[in-house]
Amino acid sequence: MSNIVLATDGSAFSDAAARFLADGKLLQTGFTVHVVHVSPDVTGQVRAFVSKETIDAWHNEASEKAMTSVCAILEAAKVPFERHALHGYPPEKILAHAKSVNASAIVMGTHGRGSFFDAVLGSVAGRVLAQAACPVVMVKAEEKAKPQV
Repeated sequence: MSNIVLATDGSAFSDAAARFLADGKLLQTGFTVHVVHVSPDVTGQVRAFVSKETIDAWHNEASEKAMTSVCAILEAAKVPFERHALHGYPPEKILAHAKSVNASAIVMGTHGRGSFFDAVLGSVAGRVLAQAACPVVMVKAEEKAKPQV
């Protein structure tokens, strides 16, 4: 059985990537989608005042919230999936998870802001694309139809 990693941040761009998979535009039957959300690590200052249990609960809550819509899309399309709530540096964790499940591909939604913004702000998708050992499919959400005048 093939494994596909679907990285989500809870945005409409991630939903578009899930719909891309649900519509069968990439894959045939016999694959499992590993839905991955990575919450960033908290700083040492936070750790000094907040218990590990509270931090873990926050990570899990953030990931569950971010994965809800893509999981609903996959479930409605009867696409088999597993949820993976991770925390750390997102590109590193996405790549490590893809390697651990021997992923055939990584699918990600992209904001498509352009290279200038990505160079200044950084891009999880760009970093994953640059370092992945498997194919990476970037899915851009369709622009909303502009009202006709």
